[in-house]
Amino acid sequence: MNFALAGNPNSGKTTLFNLLTGSTAHVGNWPGVTVDRREGVYRGLAEDVRIIDLPGIYSLSPYTPEEVVSRRYILEGAPDLIINIVDSTNLERNLYLTTQILESDIPVVVALNMSDVIRSEGESLNVSLLSERLGVPVVEISALRNEGIEELMEAAYKTASTPRIGFSPVESSPMAGEMREIAGLFRENGTSHPVFRAVKAIEGDSLYSSPGESIAANVMAIRDKISLPPALDGDFEEAVADIRYRYIASNYMQARVRADNSPMFSKSDKIDRLLTNKLFGLPIFFAIMFLIFHLTFSDSVMFSRFLADGGFPAPGVMMQDWMGMLTDWVIESARAALELWRADAWLTGLVADGLLSGVGAVLSFLPQILMLFLFLSILEDSGYMARAALLMDRPLRRFGLSGRAFLPMLMGFGCSVPAIMGTRTLVDERERRLTVMLMPFFSCGAKLPIWSLFAAAIFPRNADKAVFGMYLIGLAAAIVTAIMLRQTILKGDASYFIMELPAYRMPRLRNLAMHLWEKVKGFVTKAATIITCATVVIWFLSNFNFSLKMVDANSRDSIVGVVGSLAVPLFRPLGFVSMPDPWRAVVAIVTGLIAKEMVVSTLGVLYNPEIDANALSDETSSGALNLALVGSFSPAAALSFMTFNLLCVPCMAAVAAANAEFRNKKWMFTTIAFWISTAWIGAFIVYHAASLFL
Repeated sequence: MNFALAGNPNSGKTTLFNLLTGSTAHVGNWPGVTVDRREGVYRGLAEDVRIIDLPGIYSLSPYTPEEVVSRRYILEGAPDLIINIVDSTNLERNLYLTTQILESDIPVVVALNMSDVIRSEGESLNVSLLSERLGVPVVEISALRNEGIEELMEAAYKTASTPRIGFSPVESSPMAGEMREIAGLFRENGTSHPVFRAVKAIEGDSLYSSPGESIAANVMAIRDKISLPPALDGDFEEAVADIRYRYIASNYMQARVRADNSPMFSKSDKIDRLLTNKLFGLPIFFAIMFLIFHLTFSDSVMFSRFLADGGFPAPGVMMQDWMGMLTDWVIESARAALELWRADAWLTGLVADGLLSGVGAVLSFLPQILMLFLFLSILEDSGYMARAALLMDRPLRRFGLSGRAFLPMLMGFGCSVPAIMGTRTLVDERERRLTVMLMPFFSCGAKLPIWSLFAAAIFPRNADKAVFGMYLIGLAAAIVTAIMLRQTILKGDASYFIMELPAYRMPRLRNLAMHLWEKVKGFVTKAATIITCATVVIWFLSNFNFSLKMVDANSRDSIVGVVGSLAVPLFRPLGFVSMPDPWRAVVAIVTGLIAKEMVVSTLGVLYNPEIDANALSDETSSGALNLALVGSFSPAAALSFMTFNLLCVPCMAAVAAANAEFRNKKWMFTTIAFWISTAWIGAFIVYHAASLFL
């Protein structure tokens, strides 16, 4: 059996999906559309049930790819049952989607999620009354606390085998006669879900509601008999929406019972008075973000360096040190084993100085990456990130974007690829293109090892400020370029932004663990495949010349030495190619165009073998790499190098994602040129500005 999960964003749908499917879940794309397709198996019933997690939507209208995908699956995918997840704290708005789902002929069970929040606010829901009026089973659940899940799935399993006929609130409106007449034409024509299609025909929605040429004229003739109030100005879609909300208010909202002593304002309302305050909201947001970076990257947590014992590092730095010690031990053990076996020098260099040094340089920063995403996941699961989007709506609107664009931008802090795909939720084509073009400026997780490496090597006393500064540079670049693009090739105003704020809730440990596991799995998989292969290639190119003869490690006569030297003049104004053997930094820049994780692995290969092991016998490999960078990069040059990597092409996967969104070669090449030129100009400005002050 196939059960589909449908609900509004922030209704707890993803939490329920993770709870039902656990380790059986997998993610792909819907055919022809770069929208996440999440599937899994629930094994708690008499037979296994396949769970399909539809994208979070507010309606089944054809305005976003998510809405089109959900509607296509409901009408053509033939699910055995739809589990409609409803946020009990926002009952009226969530039931709008419910009225549309109930117009199909598919069996439905309504899951009233966050029932524990309703009870904590002194309210209750009359489930039997709501079930009677909806005409389908209704079950109270709390996906966060794993309450009512078994009852929900038992009810769903029983209901799936019971046929039902769609019902619409329009049947209780003045246009009921015309709607039934159109639905009758669909039935006679053998069309599935006639009630749903009849309502869509009245709304003027042609997608999946066209009855075919044989009866199209009759459908339009019936629709033309409907008279609307003058205030609606012939807008049938608005008229149907008004009917839905009136029907919900008069028939369903009585199921919500407020106790006499329940507070007028919820806990979330009281918290929002401070966190979404017009004056204090944004400063609090930036203070929270700085605290996150401080706890992740600072070598002196809470500025403890002023204590008598010199202070202690932040948890992220402490775990990074432990991981560095582990990777260094693995590298030295492998080197000792190869020397014991009297392996050839090229094999020792390949394994220890190439493969393990490159991959180890990336993996050593895994703890800090997980620490950062742990904090961000907590903010997201708690409901605060939705407030951040609301807070950013007003400032973003001045640059031609809405708060809705901030949501994919937040995803960009994780990975640019899904963030670019997430721009499909933006209705306005101009705003979608502008958001994609700005996406690299929001530092993704792949760039984090670069910031961590240079912050620890060049700015050890201010590592947290250096990393936080890169995020601020990205934000500044996004603002400046957004203004320029809005005045030139992407003229226009931002779309309106309407969003329901979910209630604040305690993040669930299981959800946090699953988020982090996805990050670990993706990071390690990439390290074990792309980075490993690339590291071997870089080692070979840096140890052999064009005659395929082995040369001194990282010699200018090597293949990468020759090729990198040719590109040095292009980067000379940026400052980071003024040190000895400047081609190394250029090679790291170029490999970073493929995947940003390769920047650190490339530096690990190109710099570590050059270090005199006797002079640094008391240093770990990672410590030696830091010392090598100190000798090659001035503070201004380091900031310039970091800025170029921040603003340039994120990776080839992001380029492919952007190309899929644009579907226009001219826009794609324009965007790539825009990213590269912005990176060059940004690095130039940062280098010369930093040279004046550092």
